[in-house]
Amino acid sequence: MATDFELDAQLDTDCLFLTDWPLCRVLRMNDRAYPWLILVPRRVEKREIIDLSTADQGLLLGEIARASRAIRQALKPDKLNVAALGNVTPQLHVHVIGRFTDDPAWPRPIWGVQKPQAFDSDEAEVEVIQWRDLLA
Repeated sequence: MATDFELDAQLDTDCLFLTDWPLCRVLRMNDRAYPWLILVPRRVEKREIIDLSTADQGLLLGEIARASRAIRQALKPDKLNVAALGNVTPQLHVHVIGRFTDDPAWPRPIWGVQKPQAFDSDEAEVEVIQWRDLLA
């Protein structure tokens, strides 16, 4: 149940909290290089999408689409990347990333290309407000 949900410590450290949707906690990766949202289903001890109930799988797909539409409508990326890797952080989470042909990693995956470029505290506050408006 969502009431027992605890966000993985690494996700909590690396991300900015945006909102809770019916299934997922929505986070903004603290990296200004990419428009990068992370959706974390608020279900205990889930590592893979197939670990979710069929109903929750449907909710997750809808929330991935909602996050993807927000990025596309606001920023018009050249491509959207959606991935549920979890090789380092085992808690089920889905990355939704807007990609541009001039971003630092294009056309490769974003991981390991450069260290995250964290927002300073004022920028983070503005970023959170802007994303909350886009996702409402």
